[in-house]
Amino acid sequence: MQEVFLQNYDPAGNIWLSAAAAALPIAVFLLCLTVFKLKGYVAAFLTVAASLAVAIIFYKMPAVTAFMSFAYGFFYGLWPIAWIILCAIFLYKLSVKSGYFETLKASITAISPDCRIQVILIAFSFGSFLEGAIGFGAPVAICAALLMGLGLKPLSAAGLSMIANTAGAAFGAVGIPVTALSGTVNVDAQLISTMTARMLPPITFTLPFLLVFLVSGFRGVLGVLPHVVTAAASYTIAQYATAKFLGPELVNIIAAIVSIVMLWAALRIWKIKDVFRVSGQSEAKDGVSLSAKDAFKAWLPFILIIAAIVVWNSSGFKSLVDFATFKFEVANLHNLTASNPPISQGVQAISAVYTWDALRATGTAILLAAILTTLILKIKPQIAVASAKEAAKEMAFPIVTIGFIVAYAYVAKYSGQAATMGLALSSTGNAFGFFSPVIGWLGVFLTGSVTSANLLFGTLQQVTANQLSVPDVIFMAANTVGGVVGKIISPQSIAVACAAVGMAGRESEVLKFTLKYSLLFIVLASFITWAVIHLFPQLVPVVTNFRP
Repeated sequence: MQEVFLQNYDPAGNIWLSAAAAALPIAVFLLCLTVFKLKGYVAAFLTVAASLAVAIIFYKMPAVTAFMSFAYGFFYGLWPIAWIILCAIFLYKLSVKSGYFETLKASITAISPDCRIQVILIAFSFGSFLEGAIGFGAPVAICAALLMGLGLKPLSAAGLSMIANTAGAAFGAVGIPVTALSGTVNVDAQLISTMTARMLPPITFTLPFLLVFLVSGFRGVLGVLPHVVTAAASYTIAQYATAKFLGPELVNIIAAIVSIVMLWAALRIWKIKDVFRVSGQSEAKDGVSLSAKDAFKAWLPFILIIAAIVVWNSSGFKSLVDFATFKFEVANLHNLTASNPPISQGVQAISAVYTWDALRATGTAILLAAILTTLILKIKPQIAVASAKEAAKEMAFPIVTIGFIVAYAYVAKYSGQAATMGLALSSTGNAFGFFSPVIGWLGVFLTGSVTSANLLFGTLQQVTANQLSVPDVIFMAANTVGGVVGKIISPQSIAVACAAVGMAGRESEVLKFTLKYSLLFIVLASFITWAVIHLFPQLVPVVTNFRP
């Protein structure tokens, strides 16, 4: 019978030397992306390979146990995470190839001819909607191209889209950054979702004002002040309410729709006296007319997503389809690794149970929305097949990348590497409250994804919080919020934005445009985290309804 592997958090005899060894895979990841310019999946594979080597050679973890932790993490990355992404991209492709997505875009731009309002609608609200529906770079590309089509210069279009993407990045495509983190650290997804939503408002509320200021200056903001306040307040309130009561999956979609509707209402109440247009913007764009029927058809796929996910998250439905949930104890890993003080109170075996929930998975809800869309809108079968093939082809490498990144997080967790780094960082004491969001900020700068940064550093944040006797959900939310503002300067996001507006090779110009705002926001995120810990601990939510 295999012996239990007891984690050793300081193999070198010095916690900082041990932490340096534990951080070696992260250094590999950094070098692969920034120095050697390797593809994401290659960098992720080398990272998890380095982590396995550190686990086996330095931490003396049995090889079979180390490789099973890799397999456990990799398959969790495929299901349910990759399943959600694949189905979301399929639905998006279905909307594009059927032609309804163009109608959806037209329904947005037809609301107002004022460029300031269009920037809020497209970059802020519609960008968040796209982030919630598909994510993974597409919102930045689509919004940048739309803004340039409205007459903005390529640099402004790219930069504004990057900054606005901050609004939806925390919850990403159907809540993936939060749900993926929840599964990795075994903490209630709704708890993380609520804490994140309580830390985001100072940043989220600021964004519409900043976007309008960058387009038209301070006087331009004053000219549409009621409209900007309406968009900012409605989005922020809807973001918080959705995260708290419905969980992370629908936050971006619902907040975006609420802000669009409320901004439309504000335009009917407060008429804009002087319509603002940028140089080169055509007045012919004012007269776009769409029938209610066409607009409804265009929005139907995403209405169905909302309905399906609401049903999927209901306790009644979960009980109904529980028969299709299968759990497997991971051989050579389940209860064969154990934590010990100071990470846990006494020696505690660590479970490893893989769950395959064929019907309860959020991805299945999205797939149902896609099928209903095809049937209701009478989309030709060949279009649906082509959309599925294209989604699978485009997402093949990103899915593998996510699998490797989750595998790294699991190897780091089961070998004790994450605990070692957490113990070292906890020695900084109360100052870590400021550093916690910076870790997420750097993670997204490197990976281009809040999901990836949460998977990379979620366990580290949890261990550090436990060592400092701080509720772990604060640092998990801080990692997410820090990652959000790191998205503004992510090289991958910048490359996507530049490609969309014809600025390939001029990425440094966009970075120069966005860097100062990212730095300002990360300072704000650090202060928010410190304030929650020391001034407003009552903001930490209490578990009321566990959602595994």
